[in-house]
Amino acid sequence: MEKKKMLFIYNPRAGKAKIRSNLLDIIDIFTKAGFEVVAYPTQSKGDGIKAVKERKLGYYDIIACSGGDGTLDEVVTGMMQCERRIPIGYVPAGSTNDFAKSLHIPKNMIDAAHAIVDGESFGCDIGSFNNDIFVYIAAFGIFTDVSYETRQDMKNILGHMAYILEGMRRLSAVKFYEMKIEGDEFSVEGEFLFGMVTNSISVGGFKNITGENVKLDDGEFEVTLIKKPSNAMELNLIMAALVNRNINTDCMYCFKAKTLKVYSQEEVAWTLDGEFGGKHKEVKIQNQKQALRIRIPMCEK
Repeated sequence: MEKKKMLFIYNPRAGKAKIRSNLLDIIDIFTKAGFEVVAYPTQSKGDGIKAVKERKLGYYDIIACSGGDGTLDEVVTGMMQCERRIPIGYVPAGSTNDFAKSLHIPKNMIDAAHAIVDGESFGCDIGSFNNDIFVYIAAFGIFTDVSYETRQDMKNILGHMAYILEGMRRLSAVKFYEMKIEGDEFSVEGEFLFGMVTNSISVGGFKNITGENVKLDDGEFEVTLIKKPSNAMELNLIMAALVNRNINTDCMYCFKAKTLKVYSQEEVAWTLDGEFGGKHKEVKIQNQKQALRIRIPMCEK
């Protein structure tokens, strides 16, 4: 009987380079499950996208990947740019792994590998951002440039705390953005400190920061917008309210949307899944309902 074929893309530097001590065991699990495995270690930014697009997807039955959220983002982006889409498996190896937590994918790499071969496929929503793709978060404002400007060695040592520590020293240079934001049934104009469009129960290692009853396959994003605070004390209260999900409509807006349009007078830097997403004056974000099939543990949705 002909073996099933798997392309395994992994980032050898993600997290604390944990893949190095687990790689042979992971490939062994895939091989024992009947897969012929082609391993591809990424060397630089964008390699994950190229690895998916340049290989004939008609040849492979599944693509597995291992790394942080950025590695997953690249693999998903490559897949969404292909005519034929096949299931994706994910072995988390980054410092926060927010998306994996949302799907109950095990933190242990060996258990995650077993979930790929023994689990089931889940139809997950994916976001389009102008001409780009994001898996679980598009954001602007305070702290959003921290993840892609924080050195990999800091991420490896401190995990998501590296983002917070890096961001703390920037509070004196907080910037606000004059924007008009339109959702499906919601429109607002004003100055904003921060905004995020999410499809996740965890962001930056913090659970439940995106809202309650979050579903990753309902065709809707959770949107959080934080208004400009009047003073430093109010800024601290806003950040505490966000972390504790104690919503105060005087300082933030929270709603669901399938489509979001954002207009600003100046170019605003965005982050997509923790990576730089460019600077834009106009942004259109759309939810592509259940566009991705990702392998998850059986009966965990």
